[in-house]
Amino acid sequence: MLKLYSTRSSGNAYKVRLALAHLRLAFTEIEIDIFAGENRTPEFLALNPEGRVPLLQLEDGTILAESNAILFYLAEDTGLVPAGRRGRAEVLRWMFFEQNNHEPGIAQARFWLREVRGGRELRTHDVDRWMEEGYGALAIMERHLAGRAFFVGESLTVADLALYPHTLLAPEGDFDLAPFDNVRAWLNRVAAQPGHMPMDWRPLRYAA
Repeated sequence: MLKLYSTRSSGNAYKVRLALAHLRLAFTEIEIDIFAGENRTPEFLALNPEGRVPLLQLEDGTILAESNAILFYLAEDTGLVPAGRRGRAEVLRWMFFEQNNHEPGIAQARFWLREVRGGRELRTHDVDRWMEEGYGALAIMERHLAGRAFFVGESLTVADLALYPHTLLAPEGDFDLAPFDNVRAWLNRVAAQPGHMPMDWRPLRYAA
């Protein structure tokens, strides 16, 4: 069975849980408390020298790291990745956008302003940059989603799953989604898809 090393509050880990839920793949989830340093133990660093979650362990013991790489691996040869080269390239485009333009502002703001005690004071000099980058990414998404239901094609793909969690959680990083009508409508469409699970969903097999 697949084994997911995850942190419940992590948007990146939520991406992978969403993909597993949509694809109806059974897995065991192992909670890693990064604030207790469980991602810095010798055992965990042997799995991923970067000390980051999520990690997906395959049935043969192979370890996959990086949330979007895991998403693409899981979604290969399924309806979550378009069959044509152009569609696949478009999916990758938005997955790269998520990592390079979207997550650095939105996810970082949420992590430091909500998850880390005293984070706002520790990173005061970064807040303006996070806001500029995050709102810039949301504006790009808003324009792209004008007249579109999903980011690529006419149905849900891993591009949507990559962008959904951190966008959904953006208000926890002090981002106001009220001006972004298309983005909010898209969030609702993703949440309405068959197989969708909320962030607090746990699989049947869960290891604390």
